[in-house]
Amino acid sequence: MRSNEKVVREAYRLAEGNVLDADGFRALFAEDGTFNDMPNALTFRGDEIPHAVKGFAGVFPDVHRELLEVHALGDVVAVELRIQGTHLGAFPTPAGEIPPTGNRIDVPTADLWFLRDGKIERFDCYNAANVLLAQIGVPPDFKAATGAAGTA
Repeated sequence: MRSNEKVVREAYRLAEGNVLDADGFRALFAEDGTFNDMPNALTFRGDEIPHAVKGFAGVFPDVHRELLEVHALGDVVAVELRIQGTHLGAFPTPAGEIPPTGNRIDVPTADLWFLRDGKIERFDCYNAANVLLAQIGVPPDFKAATGAAGTA
């Protein structure tokens, strides 16, 4: 059996834009495994997991994850990384799609991977979504937020 760290490193490799093997990525997870996009409160379960990987690569087709620190602690692997890429695809939001800007992203991220018997049970991704949005040209709309607060 591969070490937990090797499983996690393989997951990152399979999610790279120049490799992109979403089904191979899914195969590293337990049958009922979850991928949690923490800042966006999204959970992908089981066979939904490849959609998360493909969706992100559709927006940033050259996506690369620069692993800065990897620490395996028993069944938990903690990773500090930077998600990098170029905004070349439409970015879906609840208000509509943000058209491609061609802007580069370099997003600080921390990931926690929970494994059992060599399979990923849970993957919690804590990316700085506010940094990503700012880098593709979507600043926070404080005026709208303060106006909405006044009407509540």
